[in-house]
Amino acid sequence: MLGYALKRLTSLALSLLVASLVIFLVVEVAPGDPASYMLGLNAQPDTVAALRNELGLDLPKWQRYLSWLGGMLSGDFGTSYTYRTPVAQMVADRITVSLPLALYALGLSTLIALPAGIYAAARRGKAGDAAVIGATQLGIAIPNFWFAMLLVLLFALKLRWFSAGGFPGWESPLMALKSLTLPAVALALPQAAILARVMRSSLIDILSEDFIRTARAKGLSRRQALWRHGLRNALIPVLTILGLQFSFLLAGAIIIEQVFFLPGLGRLIFQSITQRDLIVVESVVMLLVFAVIAVNFLTDMAYALADPRLRHPR
Repeated sequence: MLGYALKRLTSLALSLLVASLVIFLVVEVAPGDPASYMLGLNAQPDTVAALRNELGLDLPKWQRYLSWLGGMLSGDFGTSYTYRTPVAQMVADRITVSLPLALYALGLSTLIALPAGIYAAARRGKAGDAAVIGATQLGIAIPNFWFAMLLVLLFALKLRWFSAGGFPGWESPLMALKSLTLPAVALALPQAAILARVMRSSLIDILSEDFIRTARAKGLSRRQALWRHGLRNALIPVLTILGLQFSFLLAGAIIIEQVFFLPGLGRLIFQSITQRDLIVVESVVMLLVFAVIAVNFLTDMAYALADPRLRHPR
């Protein structure tokens, strides 16, 4: 297990290094100059040059990359060009919205998907199975931002059960969770549709295995064989999907945060791109990439614990 973990850690480190280079190059080649944007169209060239020097934008790109990378490794993510605030502080403020939102959505997705997938697999070919398949196809087809707007129209504007957007802070946890409920539902339902289909397919494959037939031959009912022997083995691919979904929910909620005016990391990235705040974009995207890779690493470890064959390849 230790050797497997070390191999995965090495792969993680190499992936982060490549990702940092790609992120830096992509952001740097984007059109627009941060100094010119900050000073406006009528700024004098010498004023722009002075600001570029102050921000370090006149340094060679390789030197700026190494400086940025070294700062990231030491925990210094730089200072925002626009707000003149440490990026680490901005991330710390925004992660208190994005991380709970991702966990909330993942919890809802799991609570919906696993029972639905098990129900469909247990009733394969029957009306219940067809109903679950139809619902999951609809969930996958509907864009989450369009579904989010429907939720706002129904539950915020018509029924007035929830607010249409904004975040009141964690001083009142109940109000904070209430403000995250509609965004979490909008994020969770498409992911639940995917997860339910994976759960169904995996469980159907397991129920056709020889060990399930052996369990049935020993006197277990189909339901008993499913719960005692099938479910645990069917959860192995589901673990991988859960890890990928958490990564997506954390890093890919930009549109949902815009719809609900949530001050999360996604909204921070969007605002920083429009303001050409390069250091914020690079650092926040790199942190999200690290979170995605770290979650995938933990998922691989969980996968290896569930399936010993991965720890001892032939």
